[in-house]
Amino acid sequence: MAVRRGWVASWACQRVLKRAFSLHKAHSIKDMDNTFQLVRNIIPPLATKKHKGQDGRIGIVGGCQEYTGAPYFAAISALKVGADLSHVFCTREAAPVIKSYSPELIVHPVLDRPDAVHEVERWLPRLHALVVGPGLGREDALLKNVEGILEASKARAIPVVIDADGLWLVAQQPALIQGYQKAVLTPNHMEFTRLCEAVLRDPVDGSDRREAVLRLSQALGNVTVVQKGEQDVISDGKQVLECSLQGSNRRCGGQGDLLSGSLGVLVHWALRAGPEKTQGFSPLLVAAFGACSLTRQCNHQAFQKHGRSTMTTNMIEEIGPAFSKLFET
Repeated sequence: MAVRRGWVASWACQRVLKRAFSLHKAHSIKDMDNTFQLVRNIIPPLATKKHKGQDGRIGIVGGCQEYTGAPYFAAISALKVGADLSHVFCTREAAPVIKSYSPELIVHPVLDRPDAVHEVERWLPRLHALVVGPGLGREDALLKNVEGILEASKARAIPVVIDADGLWLVAQQPALIQGYQKAVLTPNHMEFTRLCEAVLRDPVDGSDRREAVLRLSQALGNVTVVQKGEQDVISDGKQVLECSLQGSNRRCGGQGDLLSGSLGVLVHWALRAGPEKTQGFSPLLVAAFGACSLTRQCNHQAFQKHGRSTMTTNMIEEIGPAFSKLFET
């Protein structure tokens, strides 16, 4: 009887997920249940024989005097998804505030130093992925330092997730990530419009989001793009995935930071798992698919409890239960 109940629950979950995810263009996957299974394939099992850091050491580049919540949200989300260590590279004034949010984070107050690129570069051999942009701000000196950090990361082939004001920098200098296929961009509507105008040199066609995301990815040299919205549209320039898992009507600030932090971990896991586990499909596409679904599930669960007063802190509390529901049930 227990086996039958488990089978029924699994079948019901698959029915929901089958409605929630769709694939468009290029190489089609006939069975959407198999698509979701690809995310499960990349998740490393928990084991007593593992050592600290083996399942992910993630760096967050961002955090200035005005914005200290965003890098915290991204960093703590990375830990709650399953990274072992989470580093935040921020400005000197932001560091004490971010440290006060959680003792779990390793905080480096270096981002506004003249030697910031060198200071971050020293840590790069120890990191599996970088999330660039949460709480960064647009001060010229900081953006210049981040430009150098991105160049150093590319030289070491480190995966980078770029969000928020990191996307502002990319819109000013698309060559920074042109052709770097270990990069994932996570723009919202306005950020996506800005990127399209900078890269494609023409207005965005709002009538076909899938085509627009595909074109932008191709123009950037098959960099993976996640356009956040009512449905999240994801493309690596070859395939287009759409994630429409139910979230909520609440749009408080910080939800994108949860997505970018989660994505940093999943990108590392997907690349380590390799194309065998993703059945030949882009590991970054699979990772983005997983991060979008997790963020939406956290949003949905938090909203069920808190309604209009839902905040990103409530969503972060749901990461563990949501991860278990989607990927471990």
